[in-house]
Amino acid sequence: MADQNALFEFLLRMGDNSLILGHRVSEWCGHAPVLEEDIALANTALDLIGQTQMWLGLAGEVEGKGRTADDLAFLRDAWDFRNLLLCELPNGDFGRTLMRQFLYDAWSSIMLARLIGSSDPRVAEIAAKASKEVAYHVERSGDTVVGLGDGTEESHQRMQAALDYLWPYVGEMFDGDAVDTAMVKAGIAPDPASLREEYDALVGRVLTQATLTNPTDTFHHKGGRTGYMHTEHLGHLLTSMQWLQRAYPGATW
Repeated sequence: MADQNALFEFLLRMGDNSLILGHRVSEWCGHAPVLEEDIALANTALDLIGQTQMWLGLAGEVEGKGRTADDLAFLRDAWDFRNLLLCELPNGDFGRTLMRQFLYDAWSSIMLARLIGSSDPRVAEIAAKASKEVAYHVERSGDTVVGLGDGTEESHQRMQAALDYLWPYVGEMFDGDAVDTAMVKAGIAPDPASLREEYDALVGRVLTQATLTNPTDTFHHKGGRTGYMHTEHLGHLLTSMQWLQRAYPGATW
């Protein structure tokens, strides 16, 4: 039987990734450069929040303390979140937002494909549902990276700058710890490091088409998933995301 504490932590990681990135992407609503992109980004955010509901809902069940997905989303402080640091970074310009989305989508698509074969049928079911959305996400974000990277001189420069800024955060996706070891032992989730080769191949193909130079790994940002090294950006995001629930606890309408 899987370590339930480790499973809870793993589910928080999956749910927090989509929750935090979903809210970041939603900040573009009404502000995107063209109407089509505004709608597309809003839909992406909705998909991510929908995935959050499934992951955090299951996390609450596994924890067994009566907490719901809403409780886990709105009633935790910054140090209790387990998302990848990449997900909480500010949007920056449109190019940085789409590059961040692609780098995450590429990882998510590979992770979910592995989780479909999870020994936990609940995890496998969520992965199967989410993977259908993410298959579209990675195609769309990848195509946009190619279009902008191989576009004008300015768009190319902006996309290269976005890649250079975001790439150091990618390494965290593949750093394993005791929780990952427990998940591998139980057959619930793959070793994060085992995803790297496929990830590099997928990302490399898109970056080549986009005429962008793939930076080398200079350092890894380890710590977001353990809750100790979140940036100040997450605190600012949670201030807006959790304001209503904290101002009016338990409010209904």
